[in-house]
Amino acid sequence: MLFAMNIQMYYLSPPFGPACFFLKSVAPKGVELQDIFVAVLPFIALQAIGLALVLFIPDIAMWLPNLLD
Repeated sequence: MLFAMNIQMYYLSPPFGPACFFLKSVAPKGVELQDIFVAVLPFIALQAIGLALVLFIPDIAMWLPNLLD
């Protein structure tokens, strides 16, 4: 679960962040790539908080499978 969450953070984070390049390809002419990278920073921060929560409280990630038991 932590690996999947980490990969999702990579998908948004600079300098590579493929999702940011996808957004740049469909953005209007005036939008720079740097603007997109700045705009995704709050989402990266939220994902980092979620990653830390799952790291320190693993039951968060396992509550749904535990319901099926």
